[in-house]
Amino acid sequence: MASQAIPQSVVRSGKTRAAMQRFGGFLAGMVMPNIPAFIAWGLITAFFIPTGWTPNAHINQLVTPFVSFLIPILIGFTGGRLVAGNRGAVVGAIATAGVAVGSSQPMFIGAMILGPLGGYLIKQFDKLIEDKIKAGFEMLVNTFSAGILGGGLAVLAFLVVQPVMDAVSTALGAAALWITSIHLLPLIAIFIEPGKVLFLNNAINHGILDPIGLQQAKQTGKSIFFLLETDPGPGLGVLLAYWFFGKGTVKQSAPGAVIIQFFGGIHEIYFPYILMKPILILAVIFGGMAADATFMVLHAGLVATASPGSIIAEMAMAPRGGYLPILAGIFVGALVSCLIASFFLSRSKDEMSDDALSMAKSLVQDMKAQSKGQAVAGAAQASAPTAVQETKELTKVPDRVVFACEAGMGSSAMGASILKKRLREAGYDIPVDHLPVNQLPSDAQVVFTQGSLSARAQQVAPQAKIYIVENFLDKSTYDQLVNDLNELK
Repeated sequence: MASQAIPQSVVRSGKTRAAMQRFGGFLAGMVMPNIPAFIAWGLITAFFIPTGWTPNAHINQLVTPFVSFLIPILIGFTGGRLVAGNRGAVVGAIATAGVAVGSSQPMFIGAMILGPLGGYLIKQFDKLIEDKIKAGFEMLVNTFSAGILGGGLAVLAFLVVQPVMDAVSTALGAAALWITSIHLLPLIAIFIEPGKVLFLNNAINHGILDPIGLQQAKQTGKSIFFLLETDPGPGLGVLLAYWFFGKGTVKQSAPGAVIIQFFGGIHEIYFPYILMKPILILAVIFGGMAADATFMVLHAGLVATASPGSIIAEMAMAPRGGYLPILAGIFVGALVSCLIASFFLSRSKDEMSDDALSMAKSLVQDMKAQSKGQAVAGAAQASAPTAVQETKELTKVPDRVVFACEAGMGSSAMGASILKKRLREAGYDIPVDHLPVNQLPSDAQVVFTQGSLSARAQQVAPQAKIYIVENFLDKSTYDQLVNDLNELK
């Protein structure tokens, strides 16, 4: 059969989506490693502000410095490090300090700009003077160049960037409050829910909603914007519908996916279930709208971002007296999503075979690969994914095993936990760590990661044997490592 040419409009659309996904991934790379700081600030706020659980005026003095200085500088530090390593991190932090000092608004957007900018400029400077420094002067040039560049950027940020960012933050906050006041906020689910399935959630949440939410939370003690993308309700509803009306492996896999999504907060687990039957996007859209409307009517909000988006994190970030409105919105969204998804699934004549679920998971992996700027596998390869990539031979029992994902948090932490348990069952006491793929040790011996990240993992850790995991609950890949270790005896 002759292959058909792909329309240019589709190609352009795919490139645009991939570019947005990569942008969102970069934003997530700056924000997600610093989520513990957000949580720390949220907990201090929830307990010690005048309207908190245990008001304490003395401890309350920590709230403003955390949100005004600590978190922006951490974001700037991380953004600079992503671009230019430790030197970029230091310059990015110095530059961010310039935009944070004296500002009346949390400078998260400014940090996301100045951190990477500082890293980029010091990286270009290092390239410019490479092999041109006389022996013995390397440390002098390196320290003074970073200090001068960072100081200059800080002054520029303080005099020029900060007033602009103040105006932008004020405008965003006013726009958010206006949308809320005219009761149109639930319509945002029309963009958020499909965006999540297309892996635009990081750009939406960390690039747009978090800065607005933090600005609002600083003024009112909580914000509904922290709930809009992290709400696990709509995805829960779809998984419950598959549990009730699915067939075969699809039905059997749904309960495990419910636990991972609702309690673990890994939302991408339900994306294949929607891609397997795209009409179900309507279920999460209307479920999201119903949830957001409930949040708005009951004045629900979180004190800080919930990450990952699990029910546990949502409750941990709830303000005093705020549990019921949050739970009401989540479960209303889940109920509406489940009813709509059940309507379509119960009337579907499709068998929803195991192959359909596998193909949907492969599509999710391809989309995730696009979001990282990587080539996707062909259709034949995608339909029959290989569990283990034969890279290096395992010649000895490794000192440790590393499970790597994009951010080193959600999926890799879950995979590392399962793998550690499997190794212990087999009698091997081998440490298992979870890290971002870009932070893999160069001397790593064994690495578990997703297929879309395997090439990057091999570049960072060239001596490692790479095991590819496409389904974190499938223990076959973990068993392969055990078999390889047994053969060494």
